[in-house]
Amino acid sequence: MITIRYATPQDASLIADISRQTFYDFFGPQNTEENMDKFLNEQFTKETLMQEVGASHNIFLLAYFDKEPVGYARLRENNVPPELGNTYAMELARLYAVQLAIGKGVGSALMHRCINISYEKNFPVIWLGVWKQNQKAIQFYQRWGFEIFAEHDFILGNDIQKDWLMKKNL
Repeated sequence: MITIRYATPQDASLIADISRQTFYDFFGPQNTEENMDKFLNEQFTKETLMQEVGASHNIFLLAYFDKEPVGYARLRENNVPPELGNTYAMELARLYAVQLAIGKGVGSALMHRCINISYEKNFPVIWLGVWKQNQKAIQFYQRWGFEIFAEHDFILGNDIQKDWLMKKNL
């Protein structure tokens, strides 16, 4: 059974560990070890990730499967890309599930909760960024009604990659 709860600052270390592990698991095979190491040690450090939890305008959700932490989501209330203009929009900044939880409904449970929170907070749009080469994630977001509206650069180590920006009207 999947349960979702709001994370607290006491969950910061757990969320940072899940973040780094899932990022490495999913993106390590498609990137060089040097670029992954640089990203994880300079931009995606445990300390930086821990500081995000409990920071203003951030909402973190933790997902559990049979009482084991298996994923999380991060929503941001104050980050709107220029391509959306003056639209009042919630960002789905991260939605990660551990490898063993893929296909068990964790991502869907987190997405459902993120959309509900955005709707309850009167955001007319929820948006996210996704690596153009991550076809499984893109298909997942499209099944939830997200559509591509722009692209931007994402720097992983020394590699400039392209992300699609996707949005869903609520």
